[in-house]
Amino acid sequence: MSRADVHIDLHLVLLRDGCILMGERRNATFGTGQYHVPAGHLEADETIIDGVIREAGEETGIRLAPDDLDLSYVMHFRGASDRLSLFFTAKRWQGEIKTCEPEKCAGWQWLPLTDLPENVVPYARQAIVDLMAGKRVGLFGWPT
Repeated sequence: MSRADVHIDLHLVLLRDGCILMGERRNATFGTGQYHVPAGHLEADETIIDGVIREAGEETGIRLAPDDLDLSYVMHFRGASDRLSLFFTAKRWQGEIKTCEPEKCAGWQWLPLTDLPENVVPYARQAIVDLMAGKRVGLFGWPT
């Protein structure tokens, strides 16, 4: 048996007043026209905490401290490649949310958790539903 080659994706779940922060993806190789939370890939020589803090700043302009973050959900995603998707929630953040990468995101919106649009990235939808139901681990794209 061979060792798994797994890519690590980082996601930030920001919640406020029954809503979740999501943006419509633009010009992406995956999920263009679909809503997604702020997310990105772990870079070489970077911790998962440093990575989610970096992605939050690059995409939304907010600042997070390591103690602001909780690893809230883990998804093992099977698509074109195997991915370990880590979803962090933030207790607090500093700064105003803005669209820092307009070429990649049509704009951040607070969307009601009880009425998400149909065009949410499918694995993200499952992760959000699971997370809100109290689940902490999930699978997506694996044969049943």
